Amino acid sequence: MRTIFLSLLMVSASLAGCFGEEESKTTVVEETVWDFERPELTWYHFADAIDAWGNNEYEFKDRNMPFVATGTYYGIGMSTFEPTMGITQTDTMVMTSWGNGPAGSTAIISCDLIGMYDALSYTCENTYDPLIPVPNSNDPYVYVDPWTGRIMKFDMHALLGMTVEWSDNDGDSWSPITVATDVRSVQDHQTIASTNAPTALHPTTWMFCINGNAPHPLCSASFDGGNTWTPESSGAPISCGSGGLTAHLVGSVDGNFYRGNTGCSGEGYSVYRTTNAGLTWTEHELPTSESGTADTWNAEEAQVEVDSEGNVHAMWMGLDNMPYWSYSRDQGDTWSNATMIAPPINLSGTGFPVVVAGDVGTVAFGYVGETEGEDEIWNAYLTYATDAFNETPLLTTVQLNGDDDPIDTVTDCGYNRCGGLGDFLDIRVDAYGRTWFSLSHNIADIGIFATFDVGPSLRGETIFMLPEMPAGGPQTL
Repeated sequence: MRTIFLSLLMVSASLAGCFGEEESKTTVVEETVWDFERPELTWYHFADAIDAWGNNEYEFKDRNMPFVATGTYYGIGMSTFEPTMGITQTDTMVMTSWGNGPAGSTAIISCDLIGMYDALSYTCENTYDPLIPVPNSNDPYVYVDPWTGRIMKFDMHALLGMTVEWSDNDGDSWSPITVATDVRSVQDHQTIASTNAPTALHPTTWMFCINGNAPHPLCSASFDGGNTWTPESSGAPISCGSGGLTAHLVGSVDGNFYRGNTGCSGEGYSVYRTTNAGLTWTEHELPTSESGTADTWNAEEAQVEVDSEGNVHAMWMGLDNMPYWSYSRDQGDTWSNATMIAPPINLSGTGFPVVVAGDVGTVAFGYVGETEGEDEIWNAYLTYATDAFNETPLLTTVQLNGDDDPIDTVTDCGYNRCGGLGDFLDIRVDAYGRTWFSLSHNIADIGIFATFDVGPSLRGETIFMLPEMPAGGPQTL
């Protein structure tokens, strides 16, 4: 797949009269993997923002190779708030849109972006239109079960509880309303996930966690697809004092659930694991001693994700407000050293971390970053590794918006609740290995799906380039 520069033999003959001596010159062109021009707003780097572009001393091979990559985004045509997202088994992408559904409910916006290759032509429309729509909620949340394709819509109401609805046909119809709440506690900052652990009543197990009246998150499980839920119980060891704000919950192929937030001691970040659907939890400290923890709105959260074989990836913001990453290949029992993954550019800080993994050895990170300078400029970034477990993984970062098209210019946007970004963002990998990052273009007040219009797949045993998508950007807002 790559052009290898071979030694060229250049022979010139100088003739004196009819005859002369042949003179040969050999010009050796150095072998290189950098056989393409570096795209604008794309950076190739190692950990700690060390520039890798043009490096011919490091031995790039196998999966740890540079690939052409560029980023873009596509507007959904409506505003969003805390935009969670999902991808169904029919390649339908969904995102929440706060207050834009029937009777002011939370809309579930469905977009047919996957497979758009020939021209910039796609549609986004609300698919939530039940006979009795649920009133708009404080924290809208949508999740798609990756094993069954069920769309689960969770609505939190004035800190008092949550209503649950689901669709098994991409939003064409919705289940009756069920209630997932516990009168003993307020409900805030919910997060939902599933695992492929089957039960007698449903092929997958569901769980949600909330910030409630406890020194740590409270969690509840469903074994019948969301119709009924267990009483909320500790989402951490009983003596844990982590605080209740938790990052996105994630379910693994091995039946485990993981979530991340402050450590039980109140310091550092930890990943919390349950192997029995929330009956008990164990704490697994992340290697944050050198990075520290961010002193910002995002300080409570360490995002966590699993790949197709259950390897765990964690992402957090350090005290320097830069993104860090560590992974575990033994269900969180031990962790790799922390890796600072920001690109070699003039970022003064980052926020709103999200992480997703594809097949084994691939991982991608989404975040917003502030450009140094007199004016506040916040851009959106995606960073990926195709050989995550390499001793020196190559990282590729793309800026998803142009320099003249920032997503926000509000002071400290990435460190606070900022416009449509709310408290959190979301990220997924589709069946073909393309990464999709849901966030808000706050200046336009439009929800956007951001992705690599040019780049490699995060699925498959070998790395290959995905079909190129038409660039989006401001024209889609």
